[in-house]
Amino acid sequence: MKTRQRFRLILIKPSHYDNDGYVIRWWRGGLPSNSLACLYGIAVECRRRQVLGPDFDFDIEAIDETNWKVKVEDLARSIEAADAGMVMLVGVQSNQFPRSFDIAKQFRSRGIQVAIGGFHVSGTLSMLPEIDPGVQEMMDLGVSVFAGEAEGRLEGLLQDAVARKLQPLYNFLTDLPHLEGQPLPIIPREQIERVTGHTTSFDAGRGCPFQCSFCTIINVQGRKSRRRTADDIEAVIRGNVAQGIYAFFITDDNFARNKDWEVLLNRIIELREKEGWGLSFTIQVDTLCHKLPNFIEKCAKAGVRRCFIGLENINPDSLLGAKKRQNKITDYREMMLAWKQAKIMTVGGYILGFPNDTLASIVRDIKIVQDELPIDMLEFFFLTPLPGSEDHKTLYTKGVAMDPDLNKYDLDHVTVAHLNMSKAEWERAYKLAWDTYYSWEHVEIIMRRAAATGNNVGKIKTYALYFKGYHPIEQVHPLEGGALRLKSRHERRPHLPVEPAWLFYPRYFVETAVKAMRWATLAIRLERLARKVKNDPRRLEYMDQALTPVINEVESLELYKTRSSQAFLDQRRHVEEAQKSKVAAG
Repeated sequence: MKTRQRFRLILIKPSHYDNDGYVIRWWRGGLPSNSLACLYGIAVECRRRQVLGPDFDFDIEAIDETNWKVKVEDLARSIEAADAGMVMLVGVQSNQFPRSFDIAKQFRSRGIQVAIGGFHVSGTLSMLPEIDPGVQEMMDLGVSVFAGEAEGRLEGLLQDAVARKLQPLYNFLTDLPHLEGQPLPIIPREQIERVTGHTTSFDAGRGCPFQCSFCTIINVQGRKSRRRTADDIEAVIRGNVAQGIYAFFITDDNFARNKDWEVLLNRIIELREKEGWGLSFTIQVDTLCHKLPNFIEKCAKAGVRRCFIGLENINPDSLLGAKKRQNKITDYREMMLAWKQAKIMTVGGYILGFPNDTLASIVRDIKIVQDELPIDMLEFFFLTPLPGSEDHKTLYTKGVAMDPDLNKYDLDHVTVAHLNMSKAEWERAYKLAWDTYYSWEHVEIIMRRAAATGNNVGKIKTYALYFKGYHPIEQVHPLEGGALRLKSRHERRPHLPVEPAWLFYPRYFVETAVKAMRWATLAIRLERLARKVKNDPRRLEYMDQALTPVINEVESLELYKTRSSQAFLDQRRHVEEAQKSKVAAG
């Protein structure tokens, strides 16, 4: 009888460093990692199929560093105690690459096999004429680089790891797999329990047909839509419900462009109605989704509670310059009112730093959004040349200076010079955007709009706490937020000193206490404001410009009074007149 052998696979989704060089980690994390879910699901399927042979036991551990400490020595010992094993750094984005390198270096110093994948390595290999220096340094360290998607390919890498013959590079960028019937993304419950709201994630499809120049997705996942079947999605949901998980973030860059959106939503609606499950979803969509008949109505029936919209900007020139041609400012109000009528919270992404932006124009545009667009929340980002995007490739080819520290490529730091603003002005504009939109006056307006339209004021209060608090209190972007910041004295960037215990711990405890007090003060004030709105006997009578039904309003709204807006409207009229003439001639 053969002795059974054991293979140990550690999947790590790295975090990144804060401005003081400490790993950003929380007692309870924020957004779940879909990359971790996908790799875990693929690995479980490899174990089921015994791809390493019938005599191998296969241990798999999934770690999201934003809510789970990576104990390198313990993990290395567990691999050394097995007959074979490896560490995989999964879903690594550019801002997480420096932390990934530091983790890889620690494991490699102990002789542990390591591989890395994700948008940074895939994006740079896809777009740059030569291997990125950081990626090359990783390969020189003995780390295997995996570019592309792992469905149908992971087993080969695992078999090479057992033989201790990992290749320097696995490149599948030109061979994207279909998604039908593939292993399903899932994360063990013990990992989801460390996520706020016990939310997990899955991708219903990949790829995007649009050409936004700041986007990396189209250069990694391709421009052709690939999607999972309704049976796949039902299996994902059932697998998570079996773990007691009912909240999901569908990570598709644009769920509305999934050709099977109606089939998928109908299946989810059926599950909610027949099984009685209280399923809830967050999705990402574009600004044209409301033009799909029944899309928003079915989203509401399927349990969609929040949608993220890539608004990006209200300046047509900026949108055109970024090749965001699908965004039409004349559709914004109609689209947002449709979501509000469906009682689904809207969160818009807004990019600051397009070539025509100035400090004054940014503040002006934010005030127009406040007055005229019925969106609930905005989250702001610096326009950033992310490695893997067309913008980055263009600057790289032209030799334009970009910040060499990848840790700053988190959309929350300036990484390249701007035409009209100094670095200090751009940073000031960024802070002003947050402060202006989340002023107490406007937070009350958002709550009043919710109350007047029958939406949940309490939900507005919760998200206002989230978006209003993280920058001033935690000094991180809300998308990187979580509950109770954890810091380890030794989890710091290698070029920075390890602080002495007598200095680190007292300061950390004082910081934690002060932050808790500031969070509590903010929460109490928001609760009082929410009660004021909910208890107002005339709350249903509230009306403002943003809530006014859409009519022919190009003469009255400031949204349409800029030079670029007028040019956009003139072009639209020209197209409409040409279409009418064509119809009349036919």
